[in-house]
Amino acid sequence: MTRDEIYAKVREILADTLSVDEEDIQPTSTLKGDLGAESIDYLDISFQLEKGFGFKIGQNELFPQGVAQDPKYVKDGRVTSEGIAALVERLPHFNFDRFKQDPQLSKIHEIFTVDSIVNFVQAKVAAKG
Repeated sequence: MTRDEIYAKVREILADTLSVDEEDIQPTSTLKGDLGAESIDYLDISFQLEKGFGFKIGQNELFPQGVAQDPKYVKDGRVTSEGIAALVERLPHFNFDRFKQDPQLSKIHEIFTVDSIVNFVQAKVAAKG
């Protein structure tokens, strides 16, 4: 599949899952801030991606959990450099440049963009061969 084909299918999945118009879904759209995703939606998004693209997503592979509760990763409401390093390792297809400039835990949802999801799916499809 080409990147454009993956993007089109990801848009379709997100539109259906989040009940938004495909025209409102852009590469830079954030799942939570722009598209209104709630925590329960992330599980459904993962399931729909698996179903739509024919691969399995491991637990915490796309939307990691437990980082916010670890005191070595979060201190005073900010993600520590150790926490950022752990996130970058767990989520290599996501762009952390902007988040690194102001790593407030409350802003972590901003890394979950449509483009990041497309990057993730593209890597999974390529690995599947």
